[in-house]
Amino acid sequence: MAKIDLDALSIEELASLRDDATLKLSEKVAARQAELEAELAALSRYGKPAKKAGADSRSDGKTRDGVAKDVGAKEAATKAA
Repeated sequence: MAKIDLDALSIEELASLRDDATLKLSEKVAARQAELEAELAALSRYGKPAKKAGADSRSDGKTRDGVAKDVGAKEAATKAA
């Protein structure tokens, strides 16, 4: 890869370089994500289905932000019994 003398570039050229780099990075991330999703789909044929991104698998009774899930109904049933 060619070295770029960033100090020699104007503000407009630097902004353009940033925009080009951001675009290229987005393209590469999207391509890699598609590859990984295809790999997950292929692997899911051999076992349980792959979890979707963002799925909450916590079993400690709390949500992602650390707030306890609503367990009031369970506690009420336990006290009534």
